[in-house]
Amino acid sequence: MIDRNCNSSSLKEHLEQRLKEISSLARHNIELLNNENVCLVQEFESMRNIMTDIVTTAASFYLKCYLSPYTSKYEDLTIGVQNLSERKHGALIVVERKDPLESLIRSNIPIGGTLSHSLIESIFFPGNPLHDGAVWVRSETVVSAANVLPLSNINVTNRKLGTRHRAAIGLSERCDAIVLVVSEETGQASFAISGALHPINLDSS
Repeated sequence: MIDRNCNSSSLKEHLEQRLKEISSLARHNIELLNNENVCLVQEFESMRNIMTDIVTTAASFYLKCYLSPYTSKYEDLTIGVQNLSERKHGALIVVERKDPLESLIRSNIPIGGTLSHSLIESIFFPGNPLHDGAVWVRSETVVSAANVLPLSNINVTNRKLGTRHRAAIGLSERCDAIVLVVSEETGQASFAISGALHPINLDSS
């Protein structure tokens, strides 16, 4: 479910501008294709960078649309994930939506606290006994921590995915939950939905 009232003219303007840049670069590169004295590798790299910006910006916006009907604490989630990303503290956060998760998540340590960015950040602080598992969020409550999620078999074709990312994808393959994940190696934040992983830039959300 997406919040149908979730709209942003500034986002559309940004995406429109970036798409026009891609279109202009593509036309320019097509004209240069037959020029053997011109190397287009750098031009293609510029196009890839613009497309990456388009994808992460759009994903960040749609993440809010996906979550806002299910939690009023979206801003706390955003701040928490952004801070974890900046510090390269690995994290895995499950946000329950319509589908019940009791049969899919191996629950561990009950929390029952109100969702806040400081609580999320403290759970995933390196050295905390709870930081290796997933946090389970339902509405405005952190239900439990150090939870175990089902893993996806996607590593058969993509061996670069770590356990957190495989767990995020694995749960999203089985239900409609949104799973936020932060890489402790790169600090990149992403979210999984319907078995697909999308990088996000929380500065743009």
